[in-house]
Amino acid sequence: MSITLSQIQKAAEEALIQASCGFRPDQKAAYQRAIAAEQEPGTQGMLKMMLENAEISEQNTLALCDDTGIPHVTVDIGEDADIEGSLGKLLPAVAAGIKDGLRALPGRPMAVKGDDLERLAQSAGLHADSGLLEPAPIRIKSVQGNQVTVHVLMNGGGPEIRSKTFRIFHHHDANHVFHEIANWAIEVVELLGCTPCVPAIGIGRTHYEATNLMLDAMTYRDFGDETEAEKLITDKLNASFTGSLGVGGTVTALQTFIKVGPQRASGVRIATLRMGCSIDPRRGSVTLGPARPETASEQAEERSAHASNP
Repeated sequence: MSITLSQIQKAAEEALIQASCGFRPDQKAAYQRAIAAEQEPGTQGMLKMMLENAEISEQNTLALCDDTGIPHVTVDIGEDADIEGSLGKLLPAVAAGIKDGLRALPGRPMAVKGDDLERLAQSAGLHADSGLLEPAPIRIKSVQGNQVTVHVLMNGGGPEIRSKTFRIFHHHDANHVFHEIANWAIEVVELLGCTPCVPAIGIGRTHYEATNLMLDAMTYRDFGDETEAEKLITDKLNASFTGSLGVGGTVTALQTFIKVGPQRASGVRIATLRMGCSIDPRRGSVTLGPARPETASEQAEERSAHASNP
């Protein structure tokens, strides 16, 4: 059966509410590790309260933060997915689901009224309807299989004003690039306020590409599996002793997420650093379509697995 547009709309609504209310299991585990690692008793208590806040948020379907965030949506479309209608109809269905989710949450009214100049100056006021907050441009990705997954990130304003996209001269040394990004992070972590932080980093060929790679790091990575480069940045931040909510402590960063994309023949790398806050990444994902593998290779692997384990 085809995946219907109404199912896609509902999936976007559910993913937004998922992202906004409570922590995923990998986030909870990251907080539990941080509580165990924190050596300052007062700060350890604050980490426990943050985890408790997330549990209350989840149990009562309440937003994790007063800044309910700007929706950033990625839709993974399986190459063999059977979807009702055209891509041109899919995008409005996703946008409608985001609007439904903002109203159901409810999101904080943040949509600014007016023309270009009035919106920039915020001189015409705000819309009372939280559903009028437009999501960032929706990203579409082609993936293997026959399913459609709607991912929603709810990105708050605090991390955005402490973030940076800029060039780095690599000096033919990847570690130099990571150390430079770590220095950016250390410069602003005390200003973030909502620590422990979760830096998300994309490294690409252009500012657009680096930012998309940063969003990929937030969308597809989980806590618990940190690369050597990611650990380098996390450790440098933790050595700053900024601690939770900036009051000092062992744990300043929960984890770092990095996504490195294609690079060009040049002395320069473009990097985006988003200094995610203590509830980041606020992410929800809903998958539609049959769960069984559909591609020939996946079917062969499934048959082989069944043959080995009758």
